[in-house]
Amino acid sequence: MTDLPTQPRRIAQLSVDVEGGSLQVTDLPGILGDLLPTLPVIVRLLCENHIRAGGAIESMLQSLNGQNSDGFEFLFRPNRLLMHDTTCTPALADVAGLRDAVAEAGGDPGVLSPTLPVDVSVDHSLAVDAYGSPDAFHRNAKTEYARNAERYAFMKWASQTMDGVRVHPPGTGIMHTLNLEQLASVVEVDADGFAHPDMLLGTDSHTTMINGIGVMAWGVGGLEAESVMFGQTVSLAAPKTVGVFLTGQLPAGSFATDLALEVTHRLREMGVTGEFVEFSGPGVSTLNADARAIVANMAPEYGASTGYFPVDQTTVDYLRRTGRDATHCAQIEPVFRAMGLWFDPEAKPKYDRVLALDLSAISSVISGPRRPQDRCQPGEAATRIASAIGRELTQVSDINDEVPDGAVGIAAITSCTNTSDPSLLVAAGVLARNAQALGLSSAPWVKTSLAPGSPSARALLKRAGLDRDLSALGFDVVGHGCTTCIGNSGSLPPPVEKALSNGKAIVAVLSGNRNFPGRVHPKLDLGFLASPPLVVAYALKGDMHGDIKTDALGVGPDGAPVFLSDIWPDPDETSQLLSEAYRAEDVPRAFASASKSLAWDAIDAPQTLQFPWDESSRYLRCPKFASGGQTTRLGQYAAKPLMVLGDDITTDHISPAGAISADSAAGQWLIERGAAAGNLNVYAAYRGNWEVMLRGLFTNRLVRNHLQPGLAPFETVLEDGQVLPIFEAADLLARRGQSAVLLAGERYGMGSSRDWAAKGVALLGTRAVIARSFERIHRTNLIGMGILPLQIEGDIDPQSLGISAADIFEIDARATQVSVRSEIPVRLVRPEGPEVPIHCRAALETQQDVDLLKCGGVLPSILESSLS
Repeated sequence: MTDLPTQPRRIAQLSVDVEGGSLQVTDLPGILGDLLPTLPVIVRLLCENHIRAGGAIESMLQSLNGQNSDGFEFLFRPNRLLMHDTTCTPALADVAGLRDAVAEAGGDPGVLSPTLPVDVSVDHSLAVDAYGSPDAFHRNAKTEYARNAERYAFMKWASQTMDGVRVHPPGTGIMHTLNLEQLASVVEVDADGFAHPDMLLGTDSHTTMINGIGVMAWGVGGLEAESVMFGQTVSLAAPKTVGVFLTGQLPAGSFATDLALEVTHRLREMGVTGEFVEFSGPGVSTLNADARAIVANMAPEYGASTGYFPVDQTTVDYLRRTGRDATHCAQIEPVFRAMGLWFDPEAKPKYDRVLALDLSAISSVISGPRRPQDRCQPGEAATRIASAIGRELTQVSDINDEVPDGAVGIAAITSCTNTSDPSLLVAAGVLARNAQALGLSSAPWVKTSLAPGSPSARALLKRAGLDRDLSALGFDVVGHGCTTCIGNSGSLPPPVEKALSNGKAIVAVLSGNRNFPGRVHPKLDLGFLASPPLVVAYALKGDMHGDIKTDALGVGPDGAPVFLSDIWPDPDETSQLLSEAYRAEDVPRAFASASKSLAWDAIDAPQTLQFPWDESSRYLRCPKFASGGQTTRLGQYAAKPLMVLGDDITTDHISPAGAISADSAAGQWLIERGAAAGNLNVYAAYRGNWEVMLRGLFTNRLVRNHLQPGLAPFETVLEDGQVLPIFEAADLLARRGQSAVLLAGERYGMGSSRDWAAKGVALLGTRAVIARSFERIHRTNLIGMGILPLQIEGDIDPQSLGISAADIFEIDARATQVSVRSEIPVRLVRPEGPEVPIHCRAALETQQDVDLLKCGGVLPSILESSLS
């Protein structure tokens, strides 16, 4: 690395000439000197933010030069915060509970208002109840408001009583599409003429989608977001960086979806958990902003903190294409060039590791059937399914109306990931048009749906005339929300339910980003991710047998077989239709129209500084952990194992988001309080009620507690042999004064950012989670709840230790022992046999992690700050 400058550098600003005047920017070239061209752009952005946040410059330079790098931490202060309705509800409920605690202590509850802008998108509550009909959009919207009126009133209360909180009502789009099309500025200009890069944090793991247009952002848990919204900077250990060097160009017939699935596969194989990924090389310039956003979106699927594409002319063109102000667009290039942040396809920054990828080698692929990284050719689908379920699929029946083994039960064009790219929607529409022309139709048992991320998509498809073709195959627009991708897929068609009960394998095919078992629907363990055109094609085929690329999909009017190649969208036709149908003004116009919601305006919300909790409410309860009584869980103690889990336990496994069954503990609690057994809504709708969420923990039917053979997913066993639901056993241990720990394998906490996966574990009285490895967001959420994440060093795997309910874990986690990545002594003590030492380190990456843990977590920290 370059030697340190001999003279200390002072913070400097540059004056940049732009259209209509000049702007001031941070003089990154002057501060970083010869270092600048060697640094990845993502590191340059961290440096710029660190300087603006008041961080020490000399220690930053020392770290960048390889000196004292172990102790350096970047300070990061975002410009804004992005949330959605099911992550904002528990976060704002925490704030409401803290307001009560402040008032009870004699303080002013009004001081608890965010200090930076918070945008909330209402996109996670829409379910696909109605589908396959032109009125599905309006029927689903009506049901959504009826189901969630109480929760929406709470959000409206927060937006009216908390400064800076802005709620975008249902129908305005998925949060990440909304961010791309409406909120992101790329460059922020303060009132005094100082310009700096737009950077944010979001309470959803796919916040990284905005990285596609050069806005650095990543997902955080709701707890971390709460600390940020009240002015706390994020402390970030200097990250490892991975460069993905792109060459070539995507071939005709391949889509950005295929590239994203390939990148996910390759980077998971490489192992990039928690690292910062940046795309570079000449191939970047061949990808439009929509394609970049799709690849950036799936950063959590490949395990990275970011999937960043630097700002270039393509970024500016995208902003213009989505109706942004022309003067603002003209400011971006000179500002980013002056700071050394403009993309250079010939540049060769120094990354910790590099992955080379030739775009011309990308083909049409799918991923599944249980993980997003398991990319495969469509012809391998049946084999992959057989491996997952432990048997071969039976052959397809000749009876047309019988649901076959290996049937496609759900075919959904859904999620921000792929529906934010208008070219993919048009391609799906062209395939539907071609299929119609040859007399093909969707298999009768398939539940089909189209949920684009933006309201402007409807105008685009209508102007192109493709809405009719998609509708004819059952792909009517069901709403603008996350729907099937997050498990809000609604009920399965009766023939599919019957097939499941008869032991047949049923598969979901979706254009989403995750296919973990039970995520799309609690009864479906199998799912494949695919591009929107392939989703339509699988609806036509109706099953996963054979190879969709070579098998006949049906018979045409002339009696000849019709193949996928006969209906696959021609790139030139797709491009021409898109050019003719797209209108830049549609984007802001459609958003403005959707924002004028009479249904939202009609919601009656309280006007008081403190929220008036209703003890009879099924949706909202004052959080049990927001009273300020929580103390640190650190100390020297003996703990009982509550659960012993395997690898790849996702936040969906820990705290589900799908439909609540009437016979579950959560369902019974709701029914006892007046809820209709047939209309219990989804778990995500109850994140403001700890009673429901506590009872939903670990209810995913694929969870296995290895503490004793034969346990149901939600059960554990105590030392005296009692088998109890986990929440009841935890309560019994607490009343006995016994501590509890959870154990897990690799990649514990994969998937969504939902903080309830940590809040729930905290409500179980857990003091520590001992795992082989942790995913980044869940690790920070555990710390935010005052729970110590302990990472096992060496080859020990909890699942193979034969841990029983009689065993005890002796943990020395006294405050004086705990520091960044410190060793924590852990001993497994058995009633009979030798003790087993387990070498662990505290999975704490920054001093901020340590300090937060010592004070008991985020909420005690906020309360203490508010009262002082």
